[in-house]
Amino acid sequence: MSAADRQTQSNRALRALRDRIFDGTITGGERLFEVALSETLGLSRTPLREAMARLEQEGLVERAESGGYVVRSFSFADVVDAIELRGVLEGTAARLAAERGASAAKLNEIKVILADLDEVVPADPARLRFERYVDLNAAFHDRLAALSGSTVIRRELDRATGLPFASPSAFLEAQERMPAFRRSLGAAQAQHRAIVEAIERRQSARAEALAREHAQLARLNLEYILTEDRSLMAGVPGLALIKIA
Repeated sequence: MSAADRQTQSNRALRALRDRIFDGTITGGERLFEVALSETLGLSRTPLREAMARLEQEGLVERAESGGYVVRSFSFADVVDAIELRGVLEGTAARLAAERGASAAKLNEIKVILADLDEVVPADPARLRFERYVDLNAAFHDRLAALSGSTVIRRELDRATGLPFASPSAFLEAQERMPAFRRSLGAAQAQHRAIVEAIERRQSARAEALAREHAQLARLNLEYILTEDRSLMAGVPGLALIKIA
């Protein structure tokens, strides 16, 4: 097998395992057995081992004392901490961008995304172009991380958002299904604009505070789902891993 074919198999194994963990097919606390997974997924054991090692780096599995890997479980506090950490890191990225001065080219890139977001977040929530919003929201947060020019911050943000429920897009599918959540996307877009304006004006403290506040929308959505409507959990990748009392 060529190196390219091996990488393809490894990526396929990673996607397959990650999907099964995210949707709850493989549950928290469950041990991953190479032989059984190899047969189920139609993959050899080498790419499966490579995929498990990647998932350990992402924080989704951990090594068992007796060897091999076990899918992690998370508490409510773990999820809150993951969201909080993303907010801290995005806030730091926004502050550094304001302090150091983002280039005109990078600011223009993120402003183009803001303009596109304006078009897909209409006054009437029922007319929201949801799939387009998801793509643009991910692009906005990616550009925000890049504005600071810090490879360290970018790397740590990638690590922090590796947990599915900490991603900026984690709760968007649930938001699509709830009118109140859909309306909240307008407020989220206003925060997007305020963050970029603060960066452009070199208002570092304001940029940081706004970015951290923006991440708290995810916590509010999480609390609503867990206390008011747990039927929405299926729409949030990774929430199946939470231990609910």
